[in-house]
Amino acid sequence: MRRALLAITGLAASTTALVVFKGSPGTSQVAQNLPTAQPVNPSGPGTEPGAPGTDPTAGTPTPSGSAKPSTSPKPGKSTARPSGTRTTKAPSAPRTTTKAPQSTTRRVTGNGFENEYGYVQVQIVVSGSRIVEAVALSLPSGGESDIHSGDVRNSYDGRGGEVVRKQNANLNTVSGATETSNSYKQSLRSAIEQAF
Repeated sequence: MRRALLAITGLAASTTALVVFKGSPGTSQVAQNLPTAQPVNPSGPGTEPGAPGTDPTAGTPTPSGSAKPSTSPKPGKSTARPSGTRTTKAPSAPRTTTKAPQSTTRRVTGNGFENEYGYVQVQIVVSGSRIVEAVALSLPSGGESDIHSGDVRNSYDGRGGEVVRKQNANLNTVSGATETSNSYKQSLRSAIEQAF
């Protein structure tokens, strides 16, 4: 028991001396030459240090006036910068905005074609890469031509006509209006070539 008490007292004394020497400036050389003390188990032989119920620092006196542990600056905090230096903010990346491409609607008029019944010319309305409407600007008129031109207009023109459904000039020929149908297809084909 006496040996354990002496060992604890010796350990406390050497720890105190080490803290004092390390804390005072100019004594670091002396502190380095001190012998290091081996840890002593205060609970006595047969028990492991750090076992539950044992406190290796119990009974170790705290030196008064000892040096405070050094504190380093916290991460993210800036330290005082030397006078005369300037810090500049890094330039930010340019803003990029992406807008959806606007759909452009345009009207394209095909070439006019003359047949034995009259003059035929077609105009298409294009939105993006699609034909959205077809309109016959000129069709043969007078007599039976009015009837046949009406049939052609009903089959091909408008937003729901065959031109919009097929998206090309490969249209079915309107019965009884073959010449007018063919002229319509030719004018339509020239409008499509201009549009696309």
